[in-house]
Amino acid sequence: MQIQVNTDHNIPGGEGLATYVTTELENSLSRFGGWLTRVEVHLSEDGGSKPEDKKCVIEARPGGKQPVAVTHHATTVDDAYSGAAHKLGRLLDSRYTRAHDHKGSDSIRHMPPPEDEPQV
Repeated sequence: MQIQVNTDHNIPGGEGLATYVTTELENSLSRFGGWLTRVEVHLSEDGGSKPEDKKCVIEARPGGKQPVAVTHHATTVDDAYSGAAHKLGRLLDSRYTRAHDHKGSDSIRHMPPPEDEPQV
């Protein structure tokens, strides 16, 4: 899995920030390592007068599937990144589970009926 970190000129941190984000994403997305081909992180500042002007967009590219992206706004770069990483983890978990566990699992049609009938 290739991880690329992009920042605009308003975001301080440079190489240290990129190393931190790369390490954190490798750890949190390690279970999807064989499924994801590339992850791109974009950290920017909206420049508005809003208190939540830091933005993190994370785009993940699963092999053979359409890319997925999440966005999170916060007051700090760290909060924006951690919020987006959390959203991406939930989204990928849902997509990965649907893509890999939909066949062979029990459905309601194959479940045995309950042993005790409820009293009406």
